Amino acid sequence: MSFPWETVISRRGLISQPFTALAGIGLWDLLHRDSSATDSSPWLPGRGVTHFPAKARRVLQIFCPGAASHVDLWDYKPELFKRSGQPLPGEENLVSFQGKNGNLMAPPWPFVPCGQSGKRISALLPHMARHVDDIAFLHSMTSKTNTHGPGCVLMNTGRAEEGFPSAGAWVSYALGSENDHLPTYVAIPDVRGEPPNGKANWSNGFLPAKHQALVLAAHLNIRNLRRPADVSENEEFETRRFLQWLNARHQEAHPGDSSLAARTTAYELAARMQISAPEVMDLSRESAEVHRLYGTDSPNKLLAAYARNCLLARRLLERGVRYVNLYCASRASDVDGLLNWDAHRTLKPDYERHAPIFDQPTAALLTDLKRRGMLQDTLVLWTTEFGRMPTHQANTTGRDHNPDAFTVWMMGAGVKPGVSYGATDEFGRRSVVKPTNVWEFYATVLHLLGFDFQRLAWYHNGFDRKLTDVHGRVITEVLA
Repeated sequence: MSFPWETVISRRGLISQPFTALAGIGLWDLLHRDSSATDSSPWLPGRGVTHFPAKARRVLQIFCPGAASHVDLWDYKPELFKRSGQPLPGEENLVSFQGKNGNLMAPPWPFVPCGQSGKRISALLPHMARHVDDIAFLHSMTSKTNTHGPGCVLMNTGRAEEGFPSAGAWVSYALGSENDHLPTYVAIPDVRGEPPNGKANWSNGFLPAKHQALVLAAHLNIRNLRRPADVSENEEFETRRFLQWLNARHQEAHPGDSSLAARTTAYELAARMQISAPEVMDLSRESAEVHRLYGTDSPNKLLAAYARNCLLARRLLERGVRYVNLYCASRASDVDGLLNWDAHRTLKPDYERHAPIFDQPTAALLTDLKRRGMLQDTLVLWTTEFGRMPTHQANTTGRDHNPDAFTVWMMGAGVKPGVSYGATDEFGRRSVVKPTNVWEFYATVLHLLGFDFQRLAWYHNGFDRKLTDVHGRVITEVLA
């Protein structure tokens, strides 16, 4: 039996009529999505399954807010030493973020050859010097902004505007949990405070709310971990079971409310963490040798606090947390360079304050991961929001912001050790050899985690949103 309105519809026929063309395009897109999802894309997120075999199972991202200077830490420029005090050729009257620039200014510290490779890094980092042969340096990173807040958010999310998921949230969505008793994604802020733009750096954005980071730190107490003395263990168990039943019914009545689902998930995780959190947060379980290695007993209180956070990061990673954001420094302050790496006025005393805090604990964390065999499947990233000028700011001994060139690095699972990718010009002013960006960086990170950055997407407001936006390529030169 047939119906008079039945016709055979081809793709060309569906969109050939002007009045039905837009509807036809929309319908064709829906049909394509449906067939793609069922026939050619069996991958489902959150189940620990990747697009292809992965090198890394987890990520540690160390972030130094304030725009840590590439030319003073990682990017050796002999000409900057030779021509210090001379004008920057071609930009003698340069006006940058905070105003007019002076002449070229050499780093106040020598760059020393390190490791078997002889890679030169600043003498400010004697502990990190032990790891240069394991690191892949990306010396040609660029940013789209010269402002700290948007720069930090861009480096963490791939977008300078707030409201987009962080890399950790994308990994949480893609991989799911490896330990049901601990969060999938953790942010560890510095004892000095949150980074510029705060929680936007570890936001879930438009992804379900359960993918935002849980904030933990050695200096932050977790409240309400112990059961009240007047509540028995059986009473607590039965109460939780009843709450689960109530939550399930409520969720059925509000199926599209991801915030509600995330809140329920968070409370359930909190209940499980009553057992797991005290153990993972108890740094006294570590040996005296480990505490000495990290420097948790240092008379420098800021170094000791960051060291404890580094040790906490390792304990979280080895217990199955997928992504850890570890911050070294915080927001900008009224006194430049006091709380972070933003050394506009007094570079030398500022960095001689910050570098020791960063150096020993970070190097110890890398050493600890390596000797435990964890670097075989842990990807370590070091990032900052942009670089700094090779000149000094007028009437200061500090440096202004430079989004046109800076250094980031990676090491560990799947990373080629002891390589340097890209290069800046002879003064470190601009990225000139293989310039790269945050989207290529995260395309490479996702590749090491086993994901095609072009396929990992979330449909939002009419677009298939991606961590790499509409850009990206895998930087194969840093892959082992």
